[in-house]
Amino acid sequence: MKIKLDENIPHQVQGILQELGYDTDTVHQEGLTGCTDDLLWQAAQERRRFLITQDMDFSDIQRFQPGTHAGVLVMRLRNAGRMALATRIRQVFQTEMVGEWEKCFIVVSER
Repeated sequence: MKIKLDENIPHQVQGILQELGYDTDTVHQEGLTGCTDDLLWQAAQERRRFLITQDMDFSDIQRFQPGTHAGVLVMRLRNAGRMALATRIRQVFQTEMVGEWEKCFIVVSER
């Protein structure tokens, strides 16, 4: 699975996911910091990358219809600090069948 991290996901998550064997790039690496959602989405889809974000705009399943894209994971933690996000993403990618999430819309919370 190829993954793109939005700018609202901590930098250390890239290293965590790469350690776990995922091909991961970031908005920062591509010079897309501050870009529009449309441009971010286009960049992720052109490279068939599963997007990880906290941006609720990507939860519009009418606009981002499951099955029509590489997939999107929206992080929704009450405490969305960097350490909490990095820890939760590590847990999820170590314990869930993430490979089956391609083309899906996923929300991850504390539970």
